[in-house]
Amino acid sequence: MNNPLLDFTDLPPFDQVQPEHVGPALDDLLSQAQRALETVTHPDFPPTWTTLSLILDVATEKLGRAWGVVSHLNAVADSPALRAAYNEALPRVTEFWTRLGADERLYAKYKAIDAATLNDEQRQAHKNAVRNFVLSGAELKGDAKARFAAIQERQAQLSQKFSENALDATDAFAYYAREDELDGVPDDVKQAALAGAQADGKEGYKLTLKMPCYLPVMQFARSSALRETLYRAYVTRASDQAPEDARAFDNSALIRETLALRREEAQLLGYKNFAEVSLVPKMAESPAQVIAFLRDLARRARPYAEKDVADLRE
Repeated sequence: MNNPLLDFTDLPPFDQVQPEHVGPALDDLLSQAQRALETVTHPDFPPTWTTLSLILDVATEKLGRAWGVVSHLNAVADSPALRAAYNEALPRVTEFWTRLGADERLYAKYKAIDAATLNDEQRQAHKNAVRNFVLSGAELKGDAKARFAAIQERQAQLSQKFSENALDATDAFAYYAREDELDGVPDDVKQAALAGAQADGKEGYKLTLKMPCYLPVMQFARSSALRETLYRAYVTRASDQAPEDARAFDNSALIRETLALRREEAQLLGYKNFAEVSLVPKMAESPAQVIAFLRDLARRARPYAEKDVADLRE
């Protein structure tokens, strides 16, 4: 079987990828990446930027590209078969990347690279790589390393379930509007909404929370009541604020568990909280600095927002 996920000759052929391609492609690419890892971490392998890149980076780039294609399709072209294929592969992909980032042998190879042999760009990339090893738990030992890996796997599962709930909540919503409620809505949007209602065997115009419908309604509909209906449905998706019949998709428990795991992850790495971990590769120096920046931005923006509100009320 020709597998489009294994074709790296050009841009990804998204339209050719089917759910049955996912498992075999990732089996192959994970095996290649694992062999590359074992090659570069062998004691006799020379610790140079070029040799590591030629072997490991090529293999992991292919894996990352293929998984990126699958992840993108899972986000924008969801189907039961694709979702199942994605969820089957997710633990294996997560396990590999977690193990790669925390591999003490690979970390030692990177630390052994002579920075004097690197150009400016390579030197910065090397500095970032060493930093990322630390953030990936490479310096943890024993139970702490095992727990860190378990946290990464669980967070990947939570992230996927969060996305599924948000998508399912979006798909589950429909509002069948009367024609007089759609004053101002573009004709093409109205025709699509009419066709949607007819396909469901309903009267009126089927409005959904999907962007081709939601955005033009919010932008052009003259009915504030209609805009409020869609806006409230959109901002409360997959939450405990959603209508009772939509709370099967509530993400509140997932958010609480994610926050707890992030705090535990941060403490394993020696930080007070996950905000500090998040800022390590960024320009801001502390969570307090970020909060101060946002509050200053709000203070400066507020007069303009108040003017916009006043203009709307005239």
